[in-house]
Amino acid sequence: MYEQMLAEYNRLQHQINSLQEQITQLPEGKLICVHNNKYLKWFQSDGHTMQYIPKKEQRLIAELASKRYFSLLLEDLSQEKKAIDAYLKKHNKAIGKAQHLLIQKPEYREFIASCFTPVTQELATWSTTPYTKNNAYPEQLIHKTASGNLVRSKSEAIIDMYLYTNKIPFRYECMLQLGSTSFFPDFTIRHPKTGDLFYWEHFGMVDNTLYCQNMASKLQLYIAHGIIPSVQLITTYETKEHPLSIELIKNIIEHYFL
Repeated sequence: MYEQMLAEYNRLQHQINSLQEQITQLPEGKLICVHNNKYLKWFQSDGHTMQYIPKKEQRLIAELASKRYFSLLLEDLSQEKKAIDAYLKKHNKAIGKAQHLLIQKPEYREFIASCFTPVTQELATWSTTPYTKNNAYPEQLIHKTASGNLVRSKSEAIIDMYLYTNKIPFRYECMLQLGSTSFFPDFTIRHPKTGDLFYWEHFGMVDNTLYCQNMASKLQLYIAHGIIPSVQLITTYETKEHPLSIELIKNIIEHYFL
């Protein structure tokens, strides 16, 4: 429930931002409609005086009418967002109590690890065998995960959690050699039934131009070596205004692995 409410909160915030931007581009004042027997007269009010709008000014009437509708819709959405905000403040955890136990009480993890062990022994061994990890910027590894990993972002922590709790074997930032280039996909994953390899890259700053250039180069490298997005390569994206949806993470894992 928390995840759904958080996703709805973010959706409302985006819609509110869009409405506010549209309203700033519309004319000043408020539209007033006056009924005079069978006739209608339109006025533009600044809160103190009203100015008659001739019939030929249809565009101005339409813009002010749109502004009133957008303003009322903005009030409705703001009230809805306020209610959801109250819920989120009361239930201020992005994960449930069960996942919280795995993260905050690592001493428990050892005894319940069998609940999350991949089905086959080969995959279980693969997921626990040491591998070459990314040693760059270790100070960025600040988010604890359910599996015991330290990752670089909250979105990666959520991906880690749903892979781990669904018994899907994976490695975080495991070195991959493609031609003469070595780099570290966010997640290297084995299908829990077939053992097939998948890679999951989460691009979390696509509103940054330089970041996008590096992202495009990485995707080209994958494709040049036969690792195709939506086939063996899973990709997700986010910006500051459009965070990664937990529902999307769940749907992706279900689609590819369950």
